[in-house]
Amino acid sequence: MKPRHHLYLDDELTEQLEALAAKPGSSKSAIVSDALRSFLARRGANELDDRLRVRLDRVSRQLNRIERDQQILLESLALFVRYYLTVTAPLPEADQEAARALGQERFQAFIEQVGRRIAGGRTLAGEVLAQTSQEEAEP
Repeated sequence: MKPRHHLYLDDELTEQLEALAAKPGSSKSAIVSDALRSFLARRGANELDDRLRVRLDRVSRQLNRIERDQQILLESLALFVRYYLTVTAPLPEADQEAARALGQERFQAFIEQVGRRIAGGRTLAGEVLAQTSQEEAEP
């Protein structure tokens, strides 16, 4: 046996419910049950959407910052490469082997330094920005 409920509806809503229930195969109970079930399902979905919206907005802002930082890095690298290629004269054939060996040593030292700085949580960009901020704050 289903529980019985007593509901009070305004006149306009009552007329609409009566009109729907007058159709064959319809009943007031079925209409109200379906409407209430639908309302509760939407409400639960809206609560979930509201919770997820906050997290998705945060993730979206983080991705936007990552994209911006990546564009800055790529542009900085491109400008550096263009500058380097513009100001560096080609080496004579006789010096190229020694230059490759020296370049390999320097590159290895560079990679090790990057690894140490990242492992230590320090970045050159962070240090430069902190230094710049500190210099700007000084009168």
